[in-house]
Amino acid sequence: MSIRILSLGLRIFMVIACQYVSALAAEPAPIAKPSSGELTTKAWIVHGKRDIDLTFKYTQECIDLYRQQADKEQASLNALPKNKKEIEAVQALNDVATCYFIQAESLMRQEKLDEAKKIFKLIVDKYSYGQAWDPRGWFWSIKLASEQSIKKIETGSIEVEQKKKVSQLPTKVVLYDPGTESFVDYAKYGEFKDIGTKDYKYLIVDQPGLMAAVGEGVYPNSGAIRKDPELKKAVKEKRLEGDLWDFVYSPDLEAAFLKWATSSEPQGVRLFCTGLILERSGLITQALKCYYSIVVHFPGSYGWTYWHTPWYVGQAAIAKINFLLKRNPQLGYKLEGAQIDIINGFDNDISNDLAITKPGKFVKVDLAQEAAKIKPTADSLKIKKKVGKGKVRLVQYDNDDWQLLVDDKPYIIKGITYAPTKVGQSPDEGTLGNWMEEDFNKNGKIDGPYDAFIDKNKNNLQDADEPAIGDFKLMQDMGVNTIRLYHHPLKVNKQLLRDLYNTYGIRVMMGDFLGKYAIGSGASWNPGTDYNNEAHKKNMIESVKKMVNEFKDEPYILFWLLGNENVYGYACNANEQPEAFFKFANEVAKIIKSIDPEHPVAICSGDILFLDKFGRNAPDIDMFGTNAYRGDYGFGAFWRQVKEEADKPAFITEFGCPAYAEGKNPDESEELQAQYHLGSWDDIQGNMAFSGGSGNALGGVVFEYLDEWWKAYEPAIHDTKGLWAGPFPDGYMHEEWLGMSGQGDGKLSPFLRQLRKVYYMYQRKWQ
Repeated sequence: MSIRILSLGLRIFMVIACQYVSALAAEPAPIAKPSSGELTTKAWIVHGKRDIDLTFKYTQECIDLYRQQADKEQASLNALPKNKKEIEAVQALNDVATCYFIQAESLMRQEKLDEAKKIFKLIVDKYSYGQAWDPRGWFWSIKLASEQSIKKIETGSIEVEQKKKVSQLPTKVVLYDPGTESFVDYAKYGEFKDIGTKDYKYLIVDQPGLMAAVGEGVYPNSGAIRKDPELKKAVKEKRLEGDLWDFVYSPDLEAAFLKWATSSEPQGVRLFCTGLILERSGLITQALKCYYSIVVHFPGSYGWTYWHTPWYVGQAAIAKINFLLKRNPQLGYKLEGAQIDIINGFDNDISNDLAITKPGKFVKVDLAQEAAKIKPTADSLKIKKKVGKGKVRLVQYDNDDWQLLVDDKPYIIKGITYAPTKVGQSPDEGTLGNWMEEDFNKNGKIDGPYDAFIDKNKNNLQDADEPAIGDFKLMQDMGVNTIRLYHHPLKVNKQLLRDLYNTYGIRVMMGDFLGKYAIGSGASWNPGTDYNNEAHKKNMIESVKKMVNEFKDEPYILFWLLGNENVYGYACNANEQPEAFFKFANEVAKIIKSIDPEHPVAICSGDILFLDKFGRNAPDIDMFGTNAYRGDYGFGAFWRQVKEEADKPAFITEFGCPAYAEGKNPDESEELQAQYHLGSWDDIQGNMAFSGGSGNALGGVVFEYLDEWWKAYEPAIHDTKGLWAGPFPDGYMHEEWLGMSGQGDGKLSPFLRQLRKVYYMYQRKWQ
């Protein structure tokens, strides 16, 4: 398990009840003996089709063939496997547990509750380490899902008492050796060689002097912590026992610091996580020293994400430094000239990576002088490039900055994903409704857009002073000017969107999935859309043409959006054939422009994966959009990389943070969510035209407006379990808690709204 930087993605239209697949790679097997993965896949499909006989046929065949191996794999473990590689190593266990789970689910559907409960309990008792693959990108614990189902059978209630870890009392780090310098002058202690090349290195000349300057926990003074008397104390108190990664977000910051600073992790990863802990303890200058030590000594270092994809620590360290210096202007420093480029770093292969390093240096700044500097404006520069001829177009100025113009006025994308799902609905169960049509109170108005109300006192009731306002008005008051929407697979209510625009001034970026989740291509979920398949391509082109012809004259259309992080490869092969995908996307962009020259075309990719291939193969796509979840410090080198690799304006198509954090009360969790979003938006704003950054940021799309309760598998329960490890307040993504608003206890869904701190943060920033 490691720091997660890749995007989770917009996972709202999962036509998978009958296409659910196991993504675990099966070992070659004789034809007469199907693999456990094949049988599990078949079982999910027929279970989705409500074919009871075939469901039990395939599940029992898998259990009979692989139960003995599953038992061995369960016995070999003493903890839940934490990363994809470890999980895939126990495939028989995962598939046998999954097949038992499918059987129990089928029995529940038949209202054979005692039989279902017996199997759920079997899973809990015998296969507690089994995990099932969600084709949206992660594994989930079959034991936890079984425990929830048992609770529901026993009580008949959706009210589940969420388990919480017993947290230790919060502690702070008190440094035994804080070092002699707050901002270390490395030139005093060594020599920088071959700056700006692949052969860069820093040669230490005065190691004792450098060790004294940096203090404990910072390379090369990592060993000094052994002298810290708190280390022996913590060992004696057994506060350092447990998995290293569980300490990153522990409230016992002192133990976390001691654990990480003495760990055997690679130096770059160790320094970064030590810096995170120091930062959370308020020791900002010591954290800065940790991060900068990575840049100086280990610029090409990398870690691995939950998905076993590379995470480049040096680039993240520079972003962290810049973020902390902006947040702490009283320090009076900036990092000047620091840049790390990873040649061949836009794929998942680290074997050919080369780090080109410019370590830069800390320089003192006069804040008054910095603020007084005259920045260029649109009026002071000439436009050197125009993209598009309609009311919505793009311009690039002489200084290479970009702007999106609507009716000749600059337009900042203040976007949000709006998909108000009623508690209890789920696409996984085939019960997801169309929010653009639903009218549960039968008053002739669409529920979410017009009948939502603010539960101001959070008593889960609609009191007399809490009238219906509607989400459209609430989004307008928040400052939203754009929503992200796909024209399929659900019907689009044009009249509703016209009112969204005419009454509330909110436009729509209209998207086509371009074969992601096999939508629009005619492919099955497994193996998914093939971007070299002419039949698939023809189907997708027809889907896009239908979208453009149907909506091109609608006044609310801002621009067209292609795909949804297709490069991650779920139900499509864009991860295996990225050039074919981007070439096809470019072909589609040209077709769109031949039908509608009035609106630009953007792509929705997955972070910067294969960015170089996009730059080479998609010249007719006007904007680079991407889903990115990198942490509370923004998006790092993203803007510069897009500018250099593709010379395109860019925006974030999806970013967000849960309003739940293990060990924190609701108020604290909401504040952490708001701070995460503040860091993200400040980074976007700092890279807009004439802001001093890369100048190509057009805005961003917040994910999302309202909590969706189905995303952790039981749609009537507001689950708090973490789905995957990532850079969030407690180290995990809690997918059901991403909303700017919650739905309370769910009983008055889809009407009740409990607005969070982050809503008001954006209201201040966007208004």
